[in-house]
Amino acid sequence: MATKKTAIVTGASSGIGLGLTIALIEHGYHVVANSRHITEAGTLVPSKDLALVDGDIASPDTARRLVETAVQRFGTLDLLVNNAGIFIPKPFTDYTTEDFERLVSTNLSGFLYVTQEAVRQMKQQGVGHVVNITTTLADQPIAGVPAAIPVLTKGGLNAVTAALAIEYAAEGIRFNAIGAGIIDTPMHKPETHGFLKTLHPIQRIGKVSEIVDAVFYLTNATFVTGEVLHVDGGAHAGKW
Repeated sequence: MATKKTAIVTGASSGIGLGLTIALIEHGYHVVANSRHITEAGTLVPSKDLALVDGDIASPDTARRLVETAVQRFGTLDLLVNNAGIFIPKPFTDYTTEDFERLVSTNLSGFLYVTQEAVRQMKQQGVGHVVNITTTLADQPIAGVPAAIPVLTKGGLNAVTAALAIEYAAEGIRFNAIGAGIIDTPMHKPETHGFLKTLHPIQRIGKVSEIVDAVFYLTNATFVTGEVLHVDGGAHAGKW
């Protein structure tokens, strides 16, 4: 009898993370879902297939608890989706020390510790997959959307995706990323959608389900690693 696979999803209380958690459970996964206050958010209800873990993903303690929960509750860890992230757009010289520390904490520390813990477990299993949710702006900045420091962090995730794909290929662990365009989540107020859709050659906003589809594609595509899959309406292709 096939054993259910287990996934960890960060930033899971809303938006892409919430949609992905629900889809993974529907596809037969066990899921450990995390955000700072996910148990209070009320968007997910714990079940035999779903464990909720509160905590700041930038904390090594939260990272340990996530992986321990996956292994103790469900036996394995097959997929980690590093979805938690923040985006602070502003002119470069306007970024404050607080802005920088917040971006590095969530986008980079929030990747580092949980991925280290996950890889330790995946090495023992001899198999695993890590997907990093990044932004198309890391490859193709857009005039009028100043976001140099978020791009600094997300571009780092694209680079480390390739580095880790090489480092762990022989151990059965794959690393991929999704370069997302503007996705219809609570992050973007409805009154901004008219402008935001113009940021893609395909002039609409992406759907959460389209990011979910990309995660499933990468997870099932066992000959793909080190890839940044752009789900961005063509924005990465260049000026239009």
